[in-house]
Amino acid sequence: MKISLTHLVVFRVSAIMALAWILSEIPSQAQEERKLLRQGNSKYYDGRFNESEILYRKALDKNNSSYAAKFNLGDALYRQNNFEEASRNFVASSELQNDRIKKSKSYFNLGNSLLKNNKIAESIEAYKSSLRLDPSNVQAKHNLAFAQDLLKQQQQQQQQQQQQNQNDKKDQKDQDQEKNRNNRQQDEQKQEQNQQQQQQQQQQQQQQQQGMTREDAARILEALSNDEKKVQEKVKDARAAGERVRTLINW
Repeated sequence: MKISLTHLVVFRVSAIMALAWILSEIPSQAQEERKLLRQGNSKYYDGRFNESEILYRKALDKNNSSYAAKFNLGDALYRQNNFEEASRNFVASSELQNDRIKKSKSYFNLGNSLLKNNKIAESIEAYKSSLRLDPSNVQAKHNLAFAQDLLKQQQQQQQQQQQQNQNDKKDQKDQDQEKNRNNRQQDEQKQEQNQQQQQQQQQQQQQQQQGMTREDAARILEALSNDEKKVQEKVKDARAAGERVRTLINW
């Protein structure tokens, strides 16, 4: 497609105008960023950390690559106990800075945020990074030693807790075994008692059956004896009647 000279000139003129506008905005934005940073620092030193945070965020809106805004925002968040987000801003500030001393400060503050967030092992690595960049950082040395001692104590506590848990499990196992033994003994005693009761019941039933048999035998013998007496009486009566008859006939 052919572009007419007029359009091409217009395009060139428009491009030059736009570039000039952008260049004119850079000093203005930088000035606004510095102004917001100064205002944020003033609020920070007055202890108004939430307000300083807002101003630092506004400075980042003007220049998202501002080391000072990222670093100071991390400080303001740290003062508000927002250690997680503070850590992210200190990491970001370290990535925006090539100066070893400033980069060391970012790692130092990162270590503090991680330590406050109970990420002790990670804080130790941050302090080491700070010292590699600035070996003269006395505070980093002090905090590194403190974090290492704290980690050692934590590991010892974890080991003690693990040992305690193992002991508790063993005690619980022993208690369960003892309880099971007691339950088995109780079950055996109950079974033995039940067997004894059954044996006693059987003996009582046998004794009752034997007692009834003797009574029945006695009754039967008595009945037989009575029947025999009756028979004998009948025989005697019959004989007596026969003799009387014959006597009458002889007469």
